[in-house]
Order: sequence, then structure tokens, then C-alpha cells
Amino acid sequence: MMESVLVTAVETACALGLQMEECLSALRERRCGLTPLGGALGGEFALLSAGRLASREPVKGRRYGAASNAAVKLACSAVTRAGWTPQDVAGAWLYAASSRGNAGEMTGTNTWRRPLRKFSASNTMHSEIAAAVSIELGIRGPWQMISNGCSSGLDALGMAWMAVACGQAPRALVVAVDLPLVPELLRDFRDTGLLSGNGVNDPFACGEAISPERTTSGFMPGEAAVALTLEREGAGRPKLCRLEHYGANSDAYDALMIPEDGGGIEACVRAALHAGDRSKAVLLCPHATGTLNHARVEPPALLRALDGAPVPLLPLKPTTGHALGASGLLDVALIAACMGNGWLPAALPGLTPPSCGLSLNDELLKVSSGDRVIKLGSGMGGHNAAVSLAAV
Repeated sequence: MMESVLVTAVETACALGLQMEECLSALRERRCGLTPLGGALGGEFALLSAGRLASREPVKGRRYGAASNAAVKLACSAVTRAGWTPQDVAGAWLYAASSRGNAGEMTGTNTWRRPLRKFSASNTMHSEIAAAVSIELGIRGPWQMISNGCSSGLDALGMAWMAVACGQAPRALVVAVDLPLVPELLRDFRDTGLLSGNGVNDPFACGEAISPERTTSGFMPGEAAVALTLEREGAGRPKLCRLEHYGANSDAYDALMIPEDGGGIEACVRAALHAGDRSKAVLLCPHATGTLNHARVEPPALLRALDGAPVPLLPLKPTTGHALGASGLLDVALIAACMGNGWLPAALPGLTPPSCGLSLNDELLKVSSGDRVIKLGSGMGGHNAAVSLAAV
């Protein structure tokens, strides 16, 4: 029998702020965290708008790679917010997620770091992120490292939810981090045609009614580290929201593109909607990267999943940038924190709604008990994941 599972604490560091309180203020004010990189990566990407952490402090450390350092610091903050005792921490299960891991260490571009050479091998392992959190926090429950592209964070969350809900794990810590502002990585995305080439930060702007200079052309990257705690209903912790469903599927179609029929998006979202009271769904947070393929294919699939019901969309990547494998968990953490404070955010002002007829959420919403938000993520290679969050 599956038990009710709650999100009891979240912490984030992203373009909106280095702590959750800063992020919530930015969401309330509908502020965008993206700015041109300027000379941060050299002149090649000077005009690219991106979500850069306001400080390098979260990623600093000599033993681990930059992404691992950020994961450790955010995990420590999250378990402190949750009020976990050392015994709670020791018995927790850990799920970590990242699409590109310690990319700066693997490419040799983090020249600002002065790492210990002894750890050169571990710094280039994705799994160092999970291992570092386990070691530094003293977690003795099992850990798993998930690297499923842009759906990594949602998949890690879903697997943690299943372990806690079925009684296997007493509680779970979920972390996700990606630091994509690495020249070699950005060149790969540019060469593949996924990186924004015209500076349009408007993920659904496409179609005959949109002029070419205003049409979305790709995503804008963002750095992010996220940590979140899950516990069963009777844990007696703070209650931000209930995680009531996780589901995933695959398109089995292409290494890069979503098929014209939307692939598994419709089925994934439909399952999440019908996992609870369908009438209580108040928002849908799409993947909405800004690539032209996503702009054309994702909205019609969402519309079919909604069966024409007027559930507005809340795209968050225009506000934070695309944090790759951390993006799904970042969106969940932001939404959960807002739910815990009794409201839900509005989309960034000035965004174009999808041409298929779906609307964007254009005002802060007051949350009532049972109100639900569906979050979708899609990974390169056609892996889709969706979760359902409910207000408590």
C-alpha cells in the first residue's frame, strides 16, 4: 500500500537567488533572472542571456567538483530546514540528478578552482555528486545517481517518492545540480541547434502570426542547485505540499527531436492529471525550453491531455534559464515553496501564449487545500516525466 508523501523542505540556488527566500521574492515580483554573459566566458557568448549564480560561493571547494560542492551545500541547508536529526540524516535514502555533472572539471575549464590532484578522477564522475553529499552529511542509506538528460531531476524525485511511499525508505533527500555555463558545452548545444541564437526569451513564440525576429530559436542556459526532502504523512515536519504522483515514458523516436504528435507527452500529463481530483488542477508547468521543436509540438500535446479544460500554463525557464537536469526539480522546489506560503506564481510578463489556445497564468494565485499543479519534464532522447503536487 502506498502511503502519502510530503515535501517538507526545499532549498535552491539559481539565477533568482542563492536561497529560497530570494527566489520567492523574485517570483512574487515576476522578475527575470537572466542577463547577458558579457565577458564571463570570453567574447564568444557575450550576448547570450543566461541565468548565472550571483556568487561562486556555492560551488567553491578543493576536494570535489563545482557541481558536487553546490549539491553538498544545498543538501545541508535543506535537511536543516526540515529539522532532521543526525539519526534522521543517517537513515535517509539519497537520490541525486544531473545531466552534465561536473562538466567544468571534465573539460578542464574551471581554471578558477585549485582542486586537490588526489581527487582528479572523482571530479570527473557524475556519481561524485551523490557520493559527496552522502559523505559530507553522513547519509548511510543507499544513494543513486540519475542522469536522464533534462528529466533527471523529476526522475530522481519520482524514484525517491516511490521508495518512501512504499515504506522502503524512512525518508529521502533529493538533490539536482547543473552548471551549464561552460564554453565547450555551450558550443555543443549551439552546434546542435538547441541554444538561443536570437535572444528571444519567449518559449511559445512561433507560427505564422509571429515575425522571424520574434520567433523563439533555442534555450537560454541557467545554473541551478536544488535540494528537497520527502517524508511520509506522519513525520511531524513542516508540510509544503503533497507529492501525489510520478510517471514516465519514452518516445522511442529520435536522439534530439520530439515527434510531431508529441510522443509520450500527452500520456504522461494525462496520467498525472487523473492521479488525483482532476477538477482541482489549477496550473500546468510545461517543459517549454524555447527550442522551435518544443514550441511547435509540446502545446498541442498538452491541450489534448487537458481535454480542452482551461488549465493555464506556468513556464518557468524564461525566469530562471534552462538548468538542464536540474530544471525539473528546480521548478518543483519553487512551486512547493510557493504552495507552502499559500500562493502560486505568475508567468513572466510579456510571454506569448501557445497558438493552440492554451493560456499562460498571468497573476499570482491564492492556494486552497487540494489545489494541484502538474509538472512536466522531457529529456533529450525522448524521455518524459511528470509529477503532481497538491496543496495541504
